[in-house]
This record gives sequence, C-alpha cells and structure tokens, in this order.
Amino acid sequence: MEKHNFVTIADLSKEQILYLIQMAQAFEKYPNRELMKGKIVATLFFEPSTRTRLSFETAANRLGAKVIGFTDAKASSVSKGETLKDTILMVANYADVIVMRHYIEGAAQYACEVAPVPIVNAGDGAHMHPSQCLLDLYSIYKTQGTLDNLNIYLVGDLKYGRTVHSLITAMRHFNPTFHFVAPKELSMPNEYKLYCKENGIRFQEHTAFNDKVIADADILYMTRVQKERFSDLMEYERVKNTYILKCEMLHLAKPNMKILHPLPRVNEISYDVDDNPHAYYIQQAQNGLYAREAIFSYVLGITLDDVLTDTTIIV
Repeated sequence: MEKHNFVTIADLSKEQILYLIQMAQAFEKYPNRELMKGKIVATLFFEPSTRTRLSFETAANRLGAKVIGFTDAKASSVSKGETLKDTILMVANYADVIVMRHYIEGAAQYACEVAPVPIVNAGDGAHMHPSQCLLDLYSIYKTQGTLDNLNIYLVGDLKYGRTVHSLITAMRHFNPTFHFVAPKELSMPNEYKLYCKENGIRFQEHTAFNDKVIADADILYMTRVQKERFSDLMEYERVKNTYILKCEMLHLAKPNMKILHPLPRVNEISYDVDDNPHAYYIQQAQNGLYAREAIFSYVLGITLDDVLTDTTIIV
C-alpha cells in the first residue's frame, strides 16, 4: 500500500481532491470501522486546538486506531530544549502516523522530510491548514452539489488566515471567483493574489461588508481575527470587530448560499445567525470527522475500494 504525507493541499490534483471527497462520503455513511485496527496515531499539538485535535482523535478511534501524543508542548521534552527533528524521530518509533500542529510556517514540511512515517499537517503558523481545507471542500460540495464555477466570499482575517490560504490553492482546479473582504491591515497577502493571477483565478477585493456586497455569494466564508498572530495588540483592538455578520444582512442572499467558518467564533457571526437556514458552520465542523477519516486512509495507503468493500463496518 502506497503511503503519503498530507502537508499541503497544493500537492493534490483535482482527481485526488475528488477522490478524497468520495472517500469522505463513504465514511459519512458508515463512520465506524476497523480499517486502522492495530495502528497508533500520534497527535503533537504545539499550538492550542479543539475541533482539529478532537476530530482527528475521534477519526482515529472510530477507525479502530489508538491515540498517543500531547496537547501542550510545555508538557513534553520540547520544554527541555529538544529539537523538532528529535521529537519527530522519537515519536516515529511509537506511531504509524503523526498529526502535527505547529506555530512555525513550514514545520510540517520539515517534519515529513525527516520522519519515516506519514505526517499530517494540522496547521503550521499562518501558512496552511490542509485538513480544514478538505472538510471545507467537502462542505461546499455537499451544499452546492459541485465545486465548479462558484462565487466564494472570504471575510475577515485574510492576512493570517491559513484556512483561506489553503482554500485558494485547492480551488484552482474548479474555476472559482473569489471576493476578498478585509480591512487594509488584514488584506490577502500579495503572494496569494499573485498565485490567483498565475493560475487564472478571478478575484475582487472589498473593504465594505454589507447585504449588497455579499448578495451574489454561493459560499460566505467568515473568519475570526486571530489575536495570537498579532505582535501589536493595539492593531488587533482596531480591527477585531470590523466585520460582524448579522441576520438582517442575509435578506438578499441566494437561496442556497451557505455560511462557513473554521471556528472558533469570537464576535464575527452574531448568534442570531445560528438559526438561519444559510448557517452551516456547525455541520461543517461535523464534516471534519469524515474528511479526517479520509485523510488517515490516504496517508496509510487505504484505497477507496478498500473503504467501499470494507467488511469491518460497525453499525
């Protein structure tokens, strides 16, 4: 069985993305399996996490694997000065796959260059969040019936938002039109605008955020302003509540428009939106389980045929 790393969504072809979506569909139908029975998953979280860590651990448990790891680097030998290389090599002695979140951009790429077992990137700084991206793609596919030719509005922290950076690279295969809605301080970095131009991805930039601006959206992707990325807290205070989605702003929305958010939410979506039929962020988080089951299968060489013909389903 061919094994893979899962470090950036940019490494995946259109066919591979659609293949993983098919796999996630199969896991949504029957999430409880024993396809990973006897395997050990190590979760190394050098940064805080709730949904990502719990959904990876749940995915491993539902597939029959066991989980080891840490949720706070201060409780590991990193606090004694152990290097990332040594941590990865040591943990690889005990695990079949390593899921890692790290605050340094490129840490996951470095880990996969030294590790003898597959590495899954659970977020590296403000760079990439490929597993979130796969569940986002699955959520878009489920709600829109396609990934092709969609108007996708990315709102909020586009400077530090690794989820939106990953989504741009993944959607290059599907002819999207992006709308970047952000204050100047949090605008989409030039490298991603250049990426769009090089890959023929249409985009527009906005600073206004109101019912008319978002009326043509198929997907409205909200993000929080990430306090932990700011070196200047005064700048954070200036921009943290720039864009707040309220229920009355949705009266012009397309019938099938869905609101996504990688969570956690702070103030950027009012609670009155939760009961609106356009809200999809809670279901989106649930989709993370099925997407991450698909990721584990992919990195361990478990094929779609293996999943579809699996006889270890636990009802």
